[in-house]
Amino acid sequence: MEWLEDLIAVAETGSFSEAAERRLLTQSAFSRRIRQIEDHVGVELFDRSRKPVQLQRTTEAQRDRILQIIRTLRQLVADLRSGSQIADSHVVLASQHALTTSRTPRLLQGVLARDASITIRLRSANFDDCYGQLLARKADIALVYRIEGIAPEVEADYLETFELGQDRLIPVHAAARRADHLRDRAMGLLPIVSYPDAVFLGQVMNLLILPKLPPPLQAVQRVETALTLAAQEMAQVGIGTAWIPESLARDRIADGGLIDFSDDLPSCDLAITAMRLAGSKSSSEEAVWTELVGG
Repeated sequence: MEWLEDLIAVAETGSFSEAAERRLLTQSAFSRRIRQIEDHVGVELFDRSRKPVQLQRTTEAQRDRILQIIRTLRQLVADLRSGSQIADSHVVLASQHALTTSRTPRLLQGVLARDASITIRLRSANFDDCYGQLLARKADIALVYRIEGIAPEVEADYLETFELGQDRLIPVHAAARRADHLRDRAMGLLPIVSYPDAVFLGQVMNLLILPKLPPPLQAVQRVETALTLAAQEMAQVGIGTAWIPESLARDRIADGGLIDFSDDLPSCDLAITAMRLAGSKSSSEEAVWTELVGG
């Protein structure tokens, strides 16, 4: 680009000395650079026999093209610099599905209120996928629920973890179908919306919820889903009792659509945890992490 700008400077001023001044070079240094350009191209680009100095006819024919290339290169440099700034301010955050709906928006609101230059790409996934994205460096930070003793254990030298707060996994049922729920329980049956065994909340259900059902109550699976939002909607229409994070179900309970049965059915605490890989960080990632753990 500098070579092309040198050529145009001579063409516009008609003088090597004035062009050198415009290009902030001594005349001797500028003359050497012009000669270097001509040596590289293999032809003389200027008619030095004429005053003012003019481009050779073949060079003049390419003048518009040279100007267009200069504009294109300048834009390319600007775009590369802008892209670098965007990359530096870009943070990828993986969030467990239930948190994406309930807690993550408020957490991110605080982050962005503090620094509006940061751009966050939010990826909603189950626990295993959030953890996997973190380990594969496809996410910078993961926000997940954790319960001590439930796999996978994430304490390791290569991970930083911080507990952001507490939630609870609670049993809810449609308020409009309360009579059906109580009738089923009187018969020793508890229709439920369950989670797959392979996902985090499925493990929680199998280890900490279902074994603690008061006898002689027996769980009867009606529907299985990996999505807590779907489980909540199925509970809302009366398909069965679903165990939902309290932060997600709170508004539905408050408006009377759902009933919280945690007084007589088992529930368990959930730790809201931020995780990231140890090591050097971008300034934007560090800012997001600091806001999360400090807020």
